[in-house]
Amino acid sequence: MSRILVIAGLWWVIIGPAASARGPSRDQPNILIILADDVGYSDIGCQGGEIRTPNLDSLAAGGVRFTNFYNSARCCPTRASLMTGLHPAQAGFPDMVGRLPNRVVTIPEVLKTAGYSTFMVGKWHLSEATKPTDRGFDEFYGMLGGFNSCWREDPFQTRWPRGREKRPYPPGAFYSTDAFGDYALDFLEQGRKAGKPWFLYLAFNAAHFPLHAPKADIERYQPLYADGWDTIRERRLARMKALGLVPRDLELTPRTVVPKNWANARKESADQQIPAWETLPLDRRNDLARRMATFAAMIDRMDQNIGRVVDYLTRTGQIDKTLILYLSDNGACGEWDPFGFDGESGPKNVLHAGLDLKTIGGPASYSSYGSGWANACSTPYRYYKQYTHEGGIRTPLIVHYPAGTTLKPGTMLRQTGYITDLLPTCADAAGASYPTERLGQKILPAEGASLLPLVKGGVPPARPIFIEHEGSKAILDGGWKLVQERGGHPWELYNLALDPTETHDLAREQPGRVQAMALAWDDWAMRCGLKGDDSKSLRGPTVPRTPVNPSKL
Repeated sequence: MSRILVIAGLWWVIIGPAASARGPSRDQPNILIILADDVGYSDIGCQGGEIRTPNLDSLAAGGVRFTNFYNSARCCPTRASLMTGLHPAQAGFPDMVGRLPNRVVTIPEVLKTAGYSTFMVGKWHLSEATKPTDRGFDEFYGMLGGFNSCWREDPFQTRWPRGREKRPYPPGAFYSTDAFGDYALDFLEQGRKAGKPWFLYLAFNAAHFPLHAPKADIERYQPLYADGWDTIRERRLARMKALGLVPRDLELTPRTVVPKNWANARKESADQQIPAWETLPLDRRNDLARRMATFAAMIDRMDQNIGRVVDYLTRTGQIDKTLILYLSDNGACGEWDPFGFDGESGPKNVLHAGLDLKTIGGPASYSSYGSGWANACSTPYRYYKQYTHEGGIRTPLIVHYPAGTTLKPGTMLRQTGYITDLLPTCADAAGASYPTERLGQKILPAEGASLLPLVKGGVPPARPIFIEHEGSKAILDGGWKLVQERGGHPWELYNLALDPTETHDLAREQPGRVQAMALAWDDWAMRCGLKGDDSKSLRGPTVPRTPVNPSKL
């Protein structure tokens, strides 16, 4: 296992410099990263979802798609990894509070070495004390924090550097997703006129709570979700099988429980079972259908604005030479119980009925959709955002790059990738030099690997992937996954090649493999600066520490 760890730690050292040593070239692509917020694995159309996303579907059909790509389980940890090519703890975000340290560099800082203009629109969430323009972006419009109203520009949305004028929006006309589309087009035109390659990081806050969307968009989805989450899960799985995303013999997992959390800890049952839809009273079903319809409308509207960007790139002749990457920052949001919350993130739920039902999604509302729908949005996987089971960390990754791939459009790549791969991919595409120092401090080398060789049909060497968030842990290696739920739960072992939905725990049958992988996770955690919940080993309550030879497993 130590040999595997060496490969993981030296991945960028081996791959990155070779890719970036070329220096700038005349065929440098433009680079567009589109990051969705709290969008589940099967939400968008090309992933089996019923939500209308024709523009993302078109990018997937004309590009390639990674079916086994992973994020860091939650908003700001994923963003820290995406921006730096490092694990969240290395990038200054061991949990939900942090700040990018001087010893790390960001994608825009790297791309500036290759002559790129750099723009960001949307959700930053990497400390309000550090502005995007402090870390390499030429222009920024969006929110510095993690979530807020989609209907209010002030005081949530800001423009940097200081002194830049905002677009004027008439009273009642502001909606953040549309505004992000507006500014994306403004910055792209600015980049085109500059005559240099450009990088745009378009980080939507859709579909994070509070759930807000235009009423007409919501109304289109309300009847669809009246069928309930059990039916939606079955339909999605059938479409995923037809699309070839999952094996045709894959069984639908049982409805997932809601693990103990701070909001439900005082309830009699710490683990709440998501109820069958048909057991719910009509007023509850109507309330829940409205919540999910609003969530779907947010994604629909996001796709419409992605379409505006793609149309602009097509009209200006830039689409073929633009590397476009789309993914989500984590799995679906199951906070904090089956029915969702109102007013603020917490245990309070309001049952909306009658005329009050129509207020969900409007400017005066503040609602989430709960773990019942999150379970459906994670189809067919277990759990949600915050957890390192598949439903919390697996994201579709669409790569659209006609000038840079030899694969057939619509190809699905089964290789495993991780969020730390995005910085090396951008540097590789741009021919950018990776700095060794920043403000007098030695830079940590990126942990990820460029995805471009895979997009061109290559096969990467094997490597493990390590993920941690607030006590939830996972290591993926050679088709195997060791995962541990926070709160003192034991390690679980799954053969993802045969059991991608984590249904059959093999930990008791293969204690040697559990031990070897747990020790590897422990070594990685120490190297990355993670700290345990107490003085005990980070490995948690598992196996005794005795010598094991992984090559014999």
